[in-house]
Amino acid sequence: MRGVPAGWFPAAYAASGRRAVRVALAAAIGFYLFRYGLDSPVAATYALFGAVSLGGLSRIPGTGRERAAVMLRVLPVCWVLVVVGTYLSVRTWSAVVGMLVVGFALAFAAVGGPRPAGVAPGLQLLYILPSFPPYDPGSLGDRLLGTTTGLVLLIAAEALVFPEPAPIPYRERTARAARTAAHCARALAVPPYVLGAADRGAAEETGRGLRSLMVPEAERPAGPGVRDRALAHTGLAVRTLLNRLAQLPAPPRRPEREVAAVLRAVADLATATAECLREGPSPVGPYGKLSSARAALSALSAGTSAAGPAHAPGFSPAVLRGHAAVLEIADAALATGAAADRAVRGRHAEVEVVPERFWYATVPAPVLLWHRLRGHAGRRSVFFQNAVRIALALTAARLVAGLDTLPHGFWAMLATLSLTRTTLEATRHTIRLALTGTLAGALLTAGTLTLVGTDTDVYAVLLPLWMLFAFTVGPVRGVGWAQGLFTVLVALVFAQLAPSTWQLAEVRMLDVLIGSTIGAVFGLLAWPRGAHDEMRRAAAELLRTAAEVVVATTSSVAGGAATIVPSAAPGHRSLHHAVVLAESAYAQFQSEPAPFAGARRGVPASVDWQATLIAGHHTLWGSERLLAPPVTVLPATAARAVDALGERMAGRMLLVSAALDPGGDTPSTPVPRIDPVSTESGAEPVGAPRRYYAVAEWLESLAADLTRISRGGAAPGAGPDAGTGPGGSASRRPA
Repeated sequence: MRGVPAGWFPAAYAASGRRAVRVALAAAIGFYLFRYGLDSPVAATYALFGAVSLGGLSRIPGTGRERAAVMLRVLPVCWVLVVVGTYLSVRTWSAVVGMLVVGFALAFAAVGGPRPAGVAPGLQLLYILPSFPPYDPGSLGDRLLGTTTGLVLLIAAEALVFPEPAPIPYRERTARAARTAAHCARALAVPPYVLGAADRGAAEETGRGLRSLMVPEAERPAGPGVRDRALAHTGLAVRTLLNRLAQLPAPPRRPEREVAAVLRAVADLATATAECLREGPSPVGPYGKLSSARAALSALSAGTSAAGPAHAPGFSPAVLRGHAAVLEIADAALATGAAADRAVRGRHAEVEVVPERFWYATVPAPVLLWHRLRGHAGRRSVFFQNAVRIALALTAARLVAGLDTLPHGFWAMLATLSLTRTTLEATRHTIRLALTGTLAGALLTAGTLTLVGTDTDVYAVLLPLWMLFAFTVGPVRGVGWAQGLFTVLVALVFAQLAPSTWQLAEVRMLDVLIGSTIGAVFGLLAWPRGAHDEMRRAAAELLRTAAEVVVATTSSVAGGAATIVPSAAPGHRSLHHAVVLAESAYAQFQSEPAPFAGARRGVPASVDWQATLIAGHHTLWGSERLLAPPVTVLPATAARAVDALGERMAGRMLLVSAALDPGGDTPSTPVPRIDPVSTESGAEPVGAPRRYYAVAEWLESLAADLTRISRGGAAPGAGPDAGTGPGGSASRRPA
């Protein structure tokens, strides 16, 4: 414990100890009920492993009651897996094919969010268990009875034993963020018209609290449904709003009445949004007021008259830039209110918006799930990669166990399931620890079986105590301890089912060696670097697609394109898909060990990958906003300036993209440093209208995103999230 605060260990042991009590209680009651009360060894085995599978192997996020609810929902799936595994196990080839299909399907279910991902390993075990001897479909009734009993006992234990306090829900976090935004907007509407250091710090801290790393996994809105998507959209929008408010500069003079009206309307809408997220009324009224105030400021900046838009006489470039920044704030507030209404009311939201921004709001739930599955059904998705890796490894383990009649081959597959990681380096590191722990556990098992012999009373007394110890210490001390303790545990179980000798420890060691070797082989063959390489490719592809959208958007605004690009244009769909794949790669990247994220071809491991996601969202949202009707053609000088700004920004995006993931014939270069004000092209166009400053403001925000990417490695020891401004845009938004 040298160098580690002593307080860490009691808290960690307390959490795992509570979990161990629940699992041991359910597993022991079910096992003893059937083994000694009803004399049914088959039902006893399935009762114990049913509880261990979802209680010990699965990592379902949330409180005990939330985990119990998840287990109750997947209970019919458990029955199906036991039935299918039982009937397919009659022949080796059918069991192997079944393992391939079931293994892939359960692993790929992780696209549904953290809860399906957490429960998947336990469901894999419930298919693997009936896939091995005895091949007896006639015992299916006992198998289902034991599985059901073990899981029902576990559900009751999770719901009733050691209840846990619920963490702050994500909706409450976004409501508090909206309250903070309302306070900042009110402060900006009165002298001195700029936020103080305390208010800026509060905005940044509140935005930081919405980042995925700061939110418990169970509370992250990662599901494919309307409300989850809208809640994630709300978090993205309110973070953008806080960032815009914190960065609003002091005006060169007393702001116009329309500017103050917009900021007050933003504060009112943010307050109404917070109430809506707390089950209050829809913010439709304040939303309409802000829309009207925004239209008034937009008309003032554009100098609209009966003859149409003019050059906004009387306003200096600094004032027009301020107007553009306030309009950006209004847009972020409107997006926050509309998204929050859908997060609470789903398809019955009262705030009406352009359908393309909330395309999912009217789509049926099965179609949304199909969108999520289809979006990740390709080799560039880390969910697809993980599913293929674990399915092939389990299939190979089942084939080896069937062809070689491996004793207790179930243990080999369990080792493959529990030791295969998403990167080769992590798998090798895990296997070394696991084999060391298994060897120690095998030696202890051999000694115990030799000394105790066939006295099952001793094993019956030791089993619940050992389960408590194993499930308390193993998760805290790591995979080596876990494998060693589990080796003794399974020996105590099987010694009560059939006479066992010290050779059982030898078989266990052999099975773990075979299973871990298979895991290592497929870790080498199937995407050995996990999300680290995929993060580079996804980020580079995201920036390349964003560069295309930037050029298309600025050309359309300048009037240089043949037609105005609609908001549902193919470029936007491609960018949205690129954001989805980059977000899934980033989510796995955060879970993989940082030491294995080393540089490749000059790309530092501490590049701020999250800033690429922010850049993608800013590109998509800004383009949709600038191309929304009515679209006016700029004067010639302003049009040329906008074209030049767009091309310059696209070029910088391509430079960063090439540095993140250079092609086969592209020279490797460090990630270039992007000047946050490099979008300016010297003097302002004379008489430039408001639309020019809206484009310039958008491109400057993209330049700031690129700055965060290129400066991600500035802090020594920074991790994959380092360097991201806490008030930035969204960290994760699910597909």
